[in-house]
Amino acid sequence: MYFLAALIKIVDLISQALRNAEKLPAALITSGIVEGVAALGLALFKAPGGIFQHHGKVPFFLYYGILIATVIFGFVEASAGFWVSGDLVGRRAVGKAIMWISILPIVLVAGLGGFVILK
Repeated sequence: MYFLAALIKIVDLISQALRNAEKLPAALITSGIVEGVAALGLALFKAPGGIFQHHGKVPFFLYYGILIATVIFGFVEASAGFWVSGDLVGRRAVGKAIMWISILPIVLVAGLGGFVILK
């Protein structure tokens, strides 16, 4: 239950950051780290399943390619949060663009099962 509440707070922080520039660096850093760690956890601890299984090597490598790209993007997003905090007024547009682009990797990680609570 605690994990779901924390995830809801992160989503709320992202939506507030798109309206309030002062919360943008924190949202970039938080969502980037959570996204990167979730994708890394999937890559290390969950084998590909569903369409990525029993269809040859291409979907298998696609699964891990998506996860590695998401890990890299997550940590670049967190780094961008630190960069945006240096000049909030001048770099706000770039920070918002990165935040909007980060929705796709979050959806990919969630679709692959990255935010499932392990039993």
